[in-house]
Amino acid sequence: MTVLTTVRPAVREAPLPPAARTARRRAAGLGVVAWCAGIAFCLPVAWMVLTSLHSEPDAATNPPSLGAALTLDGYRKFFGADGGADPWPSLINSATASLCSTALVLLLALPAAYALSIRPVRKWTDVMFFFLSTKMLPVVAGLLPIYLFAKNAGMLDNIWLLVILYTSMNLPIAVWMLQSFLADVPVSIIEAAQVDGARLPTILARIVAPIAAPGIAATALICFIFSWNEMLFARVLTGVTAQTAPVFLTGFVTSQGLFLAQLCAASVVVSLPVLAAGFAAQDKLVQGLSLGAVK
Repeated sequence: MTVLTTVRPAVREAPLPPAARTARRRAAGLGVVAWCAGIAFCLPVAWMVLTSLHSEPDAATNPPSLGAALTLDGYRKFFGADGGADPWPSLINSATASLCSTALVLLLALPAAYALSIRPVRKWTDVMFFFLSTKMLPVVAGLLPIYLFAKNAGMLDNIWLLVILYTSMNLPIAVWMLQSFLADVPVSIIEAAQVDGARLPTILARIVAPIAAPGIAATALICFIFSWNEMLFARVLTGVTAQTAPVFLTGFVTSQGLFLAQLCAASVVVSLPVLAAGFAAQDKLVQGLSLGAVK
């Protein structure tokens, strides 16, 4: 019995038009550029982590020794294993100043952004420009008056002074960001809640905040990062009691030399809270920043 089989000719795909081929090559080129940029941004962080796992002699070699033995001595010394300074008070001070100031910023910025977007006041654009203009003053220009005020008020080396300063520094940018997010909240929902008897605190907490959650998360994370990384005011206005983590890091640069491995280990530890906060809120953060970019 003979089985006849038919061989179908291979189907050739239609060639892409020149415009489509050009677009594909352009997209591939942009992808390569994006990967190179991402690797370039990650290399310093990877280098810092690798240096933190080396001993001090290996970390100080020039050129750097990539194949050196790995050790956790830098982290042990950072946490005071050899009788060094205890980093926990500084980390707690940074967390207190950053979290408290961020909470205060959101409590103050949300009603202000509500008034400027959903219930706009007269000449609200002038108000927004005034908020933004407060960020144009160099920080150094206000350092001496603030220091004299803190000295006369007896608030030097006080963590709550930093909370007040960080709140006032981050409030303008928070109002500016939240105003653009709250502008998309449907007014009809707020009017329906007002008809049902809801007051302003209830509207902000149960209606506006859930709808604008991505924008609030993005604003909160940015304010937290700004507060956590601030060093100039913390360096001048604090001493031992209210010393923050960035000020504590400067203690590894002494007249005896630069303790590079310990400094990199300390930098990794100090960076972890910001990375953890960004990872925890990454979905809302990306959505909020994307909405802000579209606006």
